[in-house]
Amino acid sequence: MTIYIFLILLLIAIFLFWQSNRQRRRTGLPGGRVIYTDTGQWGRVEKPLYDASMRLTGRPDYLVERNGKIIPIEVKSGKAPDAPYDSHIYQLASYCLLVHKTMGKRPPYGIIHYSNRDFAVDYTPALEAALLDILAEMRRDDRRKEVACSHSSASRCRGCGYRKICDQRLA
Repeated sequence: MTIYIFLILLLIAIFLFWQSNRQRRRTGLPGGRVIYTDTGQWGRVEKPLYDASMRLTGRPDYLVERNGKIIPIEVKSGKAPDAPYDSHIYQLASYCLLVHKTMGKRPPYGIIHYSNRDFAVDYTPALEAALLDILAEMRRDDRRKEVACSHSSASRCRGCGYRKICDQRLA
Protein backbone atom coordinates (compact mmCIF):
# COMPACT_ATOMS: atom_id res chain seq x y z
CA MET A 1 0.00 0.00 0.00
CA THR A 2 2.79 2.44 0.89
CA ILE A 3 4.56 1.82 -2.41
CA TYR A 4 1.38 2.76 -4.32
CA ILE A 5 1.04 6.03 -2.44
CA PHE A 6 4.70 6.75 -3.11
CA LEU A 7 4.27 6.04 -6.84
CA ILE A 8 1.15 8.22 -7.06
CA LEU A 9 2.92 11.10 -5.30
CA LEU A 10 5.94 10.65 -7.57
CA LEU A 11 3.73 10.79 -10.68
CA ILE A 12 1.99 13.92 -9.40
CA ALA A 13 5.36 15.57 -8.72
CA ILE A 14 6.63 14.70 -12.21
CA PHE A 15 3.44 16.07 -13.77
CA LEU A 16 3.66 19.34 -11.81
CA PHE A 17 7.34 19.75 -12.70
CA TRP A 18 6.54 19.15 -16.41
CA GLN A 19 3.63 21.62 -16.24
CA SER A 20 5.76 24.36 -14.62
CA ASN A 21 8.48 23.94 -17.26
CA ARG A 22 5.86 24.18 -19.99
CA GLN A 23 4.45 27.39 -18.48
CA ARG A 24 7.94 28.89 -18.18
CA ARG A 25 8.70 28.18 -21.85
CA ARG A 26 5.37 29.70 -22.91
CA THR A 27 6.13 32.98 -21.10
CA GLY A 28 9.63 33.16 -22.61
CA LEU A 29 11.34 33.07 -19.24
CA PRO A 30 14.80 31.55 -19.05
CA GLY A 31 15.72 29.33 -16.14
CA GLY A 32 16.38 31.25 -12.94
CA ARG A 33 14.51 33.02 -10.19
CA VAL A 34 11.85 35.60 -11.12
CA ILE A 35 12.61 38.67 -8.97
CA TYR A 36 10.24 41.19 -10.59
CA THR A 37 7.05 41.00 -12.60
CA ASP A 38 4.78 43.62 -14.09
CA THR A 39 2.22 41.31 -15.63
CA GLY A 40 -0.24 41.20 -12.75
CA GLN A 41 -0.66 37.45 -13.32
CA TRP A 42 1.29 36.52 -10.20
CA GLY A 43 -0.21 39.00 -7.74
CA ARG A 44 0.68 42.56 -6.94
CA VAL A 45 2.40 44.56 -9.69
CA GLU A 46 5.83 45.78 -8.69
CA LYS A 47 6.66 49.47 -8.59
CA PRO A 48 8.52 50.75 -11.65
CA LEU A 49 12.28 50.98 -11.90
CA TYR A 50 13.30 54.63 -11.71
CA ASP A 51 16.55 56.55 -12.07
CA ALA A 52 16.31 60.26 -11.22
CA SER A 53 19.63 61.22 -12.85
CA MET A 54 18.46 59.77 -16.18
CA ARG A 55 14.83 60.89 -15.64
CA LEU A 56 13.92 57.40 -16.79
CA THR A 57 11.17 55.08 -15.55
CA GLY A 58 10.29 51.63 -16.80
CA ARG A 59 8.42 48.45 -15.98
CA PRO A 60 9.92 45.34 -17.55
CA ASP A 61 7.50 42.45 -17.78
CA TYR A 62 9.95 40.22 -15.90
CA LEU A 63 13.37 40.34 -14.31
CA VAL A 64 14.99 36.95 -13.87
CA GLU A 65 18.09 36.37 -11.76
CA ARG A 66 20.27 33.68 -13.25
CA ASN A 67 23.82 32.83 -12.15
CA GLY A 68 24.11 36.19 -10.35
CA LYS A 69 23.02 38.15 -13.43
CA ILE A 70 19.70 39.96 -13.86
CA ILE A 71 17.97 39.48 -17.21
CA PRO A 72 15.10 41.79 -18.29
CA ILE A 73 12.37 40.17 -20.37
CA GLU A 74 9.83 42.06 -22.45
CA VAL A 75 6.82 40.08 -23.65
CA LYS A 76 5.11 41.10 -26.89
CA SER A 77 1.74 39.67 -27.83
CA GLY A 78 2.19 39.57 -31.59
CA LYS A 79 4.06 37.21 -33.87
CA ALA A 80 7.78 37.77 -34.26
CA PRO A 81 9.14 39.82 -37.13
CA ASP A 82 12.26 38.56 -38.94
CA ALA A 83 14.30 40.69 -36.53
CA PRO A 84 13.10 42.61 -33.47
CA TYR A 85 11.83 46.12 -34.13
CA ASP A 86 14.23 48.92 -33.17
CA SER A 87 11.64 50.34 -30.77
CA HIS A 88 11.48 46.99 -28.95
CA ILE A 89 15.28 46.77 -28.80
CA TYR A 90 15.55 50.26 -27.30
CA GLN A 91 12.74 49.55 -24.85
CA LEU A 92 14.66 46.48 -23.68
CA ALA A 93 17.91 48.47 -23.59
CA SER A 94 16.15 51.02 -21.35
CA TYR A 95 15.29 48.23 -18.93
CA CYS A 96 18.90 47.02 -19.00
CA LEU A 97 20.06 50.57 -18.20
CA LEU A 98 17.54 50.87 -15.37
CA VAL A 99 18.58 47.52 -13.89
CA HIS A 100 22.21 48.64 -13.97
CA LYS A 101 21.43 52.03 -12.40
CA THR A 102 18.96 50.82 -9.73
CA MET A 103 20.32 47.38 -8.83
CA GLY A 104 24.01 47.84 -9.56
CA LYS A 105 24.19 44.82 -11.87
CA ARG A 106 24.73 45.31 -15.59
CA PRO A 107 22.66 42.79 -17.56
CA PRO A 108 24.68 41.04 -20.26
CA TYR A 109 21.55 40.76 -22.41
CA GLY A 110 17.77 40.95 -22.36
CA ILE A 111 15.06 38.89 -24.02
CA ILE A 112 12.20 39.99 -26.27
CA HIS A 113 9.55 37.27 -26.25
CA TYR A 114 7.06 37.22 -29.12
CA SER A 115 4.23 34.68 -29.27
CA ASN A 116 6.21 32.37 -31.57
CA ARG A 117 9.88 33.28 -31.05
CA ASP A 118 12.38 34.81 -28.64
CA PHE A 119 15.28 37.14 -29.36
CA ALA A 120 18.21 37.57 -26.99
CA VAL A 121 19.58 41.09 -27.40
CA ASP A 122 23.13 41.71 -26.14
CA TYR A 123 23.38 44.82 -23.98
CA THR A 124 26.61 46.11 -25.44
CA PRO A 125 28.34 49.45 -24.80
CA ALA A 126 27.39 50.40 -28.40
CA LEU A 127 23.68 49.74 -27.72
CA GLU A 128 23.87 51.68 -24.46
CA ALA A 129 25.54 54.64 -26.23
CA ALA A 130 22.85 54.62 -28.95
CA LEU A 131 20.15 54.56 -26.25
CA LEU A 132 21.74 57.49 -24.41
CA ASP A 133 21.86 59.44 -27.70
CA ILE A 134 18.15 58.78 -28.28
CA LEU A 135 17.29 59.84 -24.72
CA ALA A 136 19.30 63.05 -25.15
CA GLU A 137 17.52 63.75 -28.44
CA MET A 138 14.13 63.17 -26.80
CA ARG A 139 15.02 65.62 -24.01
CA ARG A 140 16.09 68.24 -26.58
CA ASP A 141 12.82 67.74 -28.48
CA ASP A 142 10.87 68.04 -25.24
CA ARG A 143 12.21 71.60 -24.80
CA ARG A 144 11.47 72.66 -28.39
CA LYS A 145 8.25 74.39 -29.36
CA GLU A 146 7.82 72.42 -32.59
CA VAL A 147 9.02 68.93 -33.43
CA ALA A 148 8.51 67.48 -36.89
CA CYS A 149 6.71 64.17 -37.28
CA SER A 150 9.28 61.37 -37.31
CA HIS A 151 7.39 58.81 -39.41
CA SER A 152 5.00 58.27 -42.29
CA SER A 153 2.89 55.47 -40.82
CA ALA A 154 -0.83 56.21 -40.60
CA SER A 155 -1.43 53.27 -38.22
CA ARG A 156 1.28 54.53 -35.88
CA CYS A 157 -0.27 57.99 -36.06
CA ARG A 158 -3.74 56.61 -35.14
CA GLY A 159 -2.30 55.05 -31.98
CA CYS A 160 -0.49 58.18 -30.80
CA GLY A 161 -1.50 59.81 -27.54
CA TYR A 162 -0.98 63.28 -29.03
CA ARG A 163 -3.22 62.68 -32.03
CA LYS A 164 -5.98 65.04 -30.92
CA ILE A 165 -3.68 68.03 -30.61
CA CYS A 166 -1.20 67.24 -33.41
CA ASP A 167 -1.27 69.45 -36.51
CA GLN A 168 0.87 66.92 -38.43
CA ARG A 169 -1.35 63.86 -38.07
CA LEU A 170 -1.44 61.63 -41.10
CA ALA A 171 -4.91 60.08 -40.97
